[in-house]
Amino acid sequence: MSTSTINALPDQAGNPKRKKALSIISIVVLLGLAYGGYEWFIGRNQELTDNAYVQANVIQITPQIGGTVISVAADDTDYVQAGQVLVQLDPSDAKTALEQAQANLAQVVRQVRSVYANNNTLQAQLAVRQADIAKAQTEVARAQEDVSRRQALVATGAVSKEELAHANSLLINAKNNLTAANAGVNAAKQQLNSNQSMTDGTDVQTHPNVLIAAAKVKEAFLALKRTTITAPANGYVAKRSIQIGQRVPAGVPFMAVIPLQDVWVDANFKEVQLRQIRVGQPVTLIADLYGSKVEYKGKVLGLSAGTGAAFSLLPAQNATGNWIKVVQRVPVRIALDPQQITEHPLRVGLSMEAIVDVTNQSGAVLTNPAANAAQSAKAKAMNEANAQQVLSFDAQAAQEVQKIITANLAAVPAKQSAQ
Repeated sequence: MSTSTINALPDQAGNPKRKKALSIISIVVLLGLAYGGYEWFIGRNQELTDNAYVQANVIQITPQIGGTVISVAADDTDYVQAGQVLVQLDPSDAKTALEQAQANLAQVVRQVRSVYANNNTLQAQLAVRQADIAKAQTEVARAQEDVSRRQALVATGAVSKEELAHANSLLINAKNNLTAANAGVNAAKQQLNSNQSMTDGTDVQTHPNVLIAAAKVKEAFLALKRTTITAPANGYVAKRSIQIGQRVPAGVPFMAVIPLQDVWVDANFKEVQLRQIRVGQPVTLIADLYGSKVEYKGKVLGLSAGTGAAFSLLPAQNATGNWIKVVQRVPVRIALDPQQITEHPLRVGLSMEAIVDVTNQSGAVLTNPAANAAQSAKAKAMNEANAQQVLSFDAQAAQEVQKIITANLAAVPAKQSAQ
């Protein structure tokens, strides 16, 4: 073998350090290409944040009237259904108030009945006074005729002046009686008008005094019903703070009911991330509770009208001289799949990671009216049970009022009650 051939062998084997360096460079290039490819095909079409948390309607249970708690039928973590009794207040005072209101309504109905009955009495009195006028007018005409006849006979001596004076005296008395009769008619008319002013345009049931007393009965009836506090929606009890025997005023929170079947996610994205986020875009969410094995599918419902700092208890005053720019975040509301929530329940406040697919840019930047209508329909359905309960209480109160009025109106003739 020649010397030149032997010297060429190490060069063909290559330098190990150089080979290692080339390998590292190749790996870096490949990683760069992979990262660039990911950013080009996937990364640029996604917006991600781990500043996201589960939210839900936290329904505060508060009494509408004050009272003493005599029973509590639900505790923390309990599941309750709409209409289920949660707290019972002592109903004794409310029952007494209702009985007083019922008695007062019955008394007012009878008093109003007497007002309507007085119309007939006063009309009869007016008729009597008008008859007195006719009688007085007849007496005046007769006395005037007697005076005229006697005045013609005085000149002939057939009638004495004393008899004429007596006839004039009778005429004066008759005129005085007529004046008194006219005054009596006017007084009777005034009394009738005064009494009719309290009955015109109404009947006993629609009389203002009856309506006021009926409203008191309804108020007392509702107060009695409100001593029983029920759940306004299906959900789980949290933050119970009430105890048996506690005297509570109206408006103090007893507990909260949280409908975990209607949760959503508030994802707080940075300002620069909002450029491509649109309503309706699909979202992939991962909860720290379950990890990456469970992925929730959602969609963007809307973007908040302001940043978190703008709605904070003490908003930053950026107009001051000591100003430091801070990247703001805007809450983005994300709806979840109800089926997934049923399979993997969430809790209020749990941390989430949200990845928004911003490929589709056809959605609106702000929530449109159609979406608002859909949300309003959902809220209406959620509150339907409470509305039905209120209507039921109103109907029961109206029935109670009508029963009292009917019982105390039974003896009133139809024409009299409608006068």
